[in-house]
Amino acid sequence: MSDQDMNKMLSEMEFRNREYMITHLSYDREMEFYQSVKMGNVEETQRLFKPLNSEGLGKLSDDPVRNLRYHLVITIAFITRYCIEGGLPMEEAYNLSDLYIQRVDKCTSEKEIDTIHREVVDTYVHRMDQLHKKRVFSRPVITCIDYIYDNLHSKITLDDLADITGLSAPYLSKLFHKETGSTVKQYILGKKVEAAENLLKFSDHPCSDISQYLGFGTESHFIYVFKSFTKITPGEYRERFFRTRWGDREVEKK
Repeated sequence: MSDQDMNKMLSEMEFRNREYMITHLSYDREMEFYQSVKMGNVEETQRLFKPLNSEGLGKLSDDPVRNLRYHLVITIAFITRYCIEGGLPMEEAYNLSDLYIQRVDKCTSEKEIDTIHREVVDTYVHRMDQLHKKRVFSRPVITCIDYIYDNLHSKITLDDLADITGLSAPYLSKLFHKETGSTVKQYILGKKVEAAENLLKFSDHPCSDISQYLGFGTESHFIYVFKSFTKITPGEYRERFFRTRWGDREVEKK
């Protein structure tokens, strides 16, 4: 489809939405909801929860049931990624996502979809709540973890973290290792590798771009670090993921 055709279709949709007063929920409100799930804030999540047939969620299909299916799959995908960012183990998060999406695929009524929607949100937010209760870090370590997450695309040093916490580098190093069980360097590299895994799974960016984005000096260094954590190269990881996720479906089609 050409850019001209796409722009024409977008203009027509905007016109129809204005005519029929179809609106979308604000971006800030959506992100506030996902953030509350990520933080394991059960009460806030319940307050912000909106059924999928609420006004402002947009129209993805003329078929009511299919429209809700699409919205729920999108919701599950967002919640999954937010919870991974919040510390939920990746495989646990993706396995939950797969199970719920498979159930959604079999739904034939709006009531079934609404039930699964509430179950998805409840399951993830309670798992995040339990996760946060298990991890009781001191304020300096929490500050470091937040800084590392926000700056994965940059080179992060122990001195940087010492500066933002107001602690000496040696003291912070010992404190961080005591509370997390990992050195600052290993923790940073581990989080970069986790981010790389997501990019390899859910984007088509080449390894060289991912390496540069995550602040590795060279692609070879990125591959070395990635392999030290996962035992396979980034290319092998991407190939294995797609073979695992789509291989069985291809066999079924044949």
